[in-house]
Amino acid sequence: MSIRHGLLALLEHGPRYGSQLRTEFESRTGATWPLNVGQVYTTLGRLERDGLVGQSGEDGAGHALYAITDAGRAELRTWFEKPVDRTSPARDELAIKLAMAVGAPGVDIRAVIQSQRRHTVKAMQDYTRLKAQALAALEDTASRERDDVAWLLVLEQLIFQTEAEARWLDHCESRLIRLSATAVAPAPAPSATASAAASASVEPGDGPDAPHAPGARADGAGEPGGSGGRRGARAGGRGR
Repeated sequence: MSIRHGLLALLEHGPRYGSQLRTEFESRTGATWPLNVGQVYTTLGRLERDGLVGQSGEDGAGHALYAITDAGRAELRTWFEKPVDRTSPARDELAIKLAMAVGAPGVDIRAVIQSQRRHTVKAMQDYTRLKAQALAALEDTASRERDDVAWLLVLEQLIFQTEAEARWLDHCESRLIRLSATAVAPAPAPSATASAAASASVEPGDGPDAPHAPGARADGAGEPGGSGGRRGARAGGRGR
């Protein structure tokens, strides 16, 4: 929606044609978000359909001019007064990339983070240099050009944005390190007191390997090779 309302804001200063609107939009934003002429005329067509702009003749070179309507001015005032909705954030490619990299086979997510951090820091340094140039241009001119001030505000927003992104990447890496350390931590060894208590709880003869009395079984009968078995065999021999 920013292009739609951006064109309305430019048209409030007077009738414009498509190429002129594109040039002024890019000048105001420092070409941070470049437009093509086709995109401008498509947006103008939709604005005209909605009754927010109307055609206003031609200039000397035969360019079709567009002018804002009263409904367009009301729409523009509402846009300026209403906060930008943050409850439904726009898709962020970096956040999606890191989310998909978690657990992805063959992907080193920390390498992804470090590569992005280098790019983000470089971008922040570039924006900072451009800001210094913009400030110097404002100090060298007696009058504050509207486009120069607008460009400075956009640059400062980009600087704050990249600073926040770099801090977030640092946080992501620290989080992954902590989670990794927690996942591989060995289980604590049992204490000597616990081992002694476990040994003492087993009574002599209760274990599966405890020895039985010679010639005795758990059911009280003599073992085949025990003394009771031999006496029975001799008794049987005398009987014969």
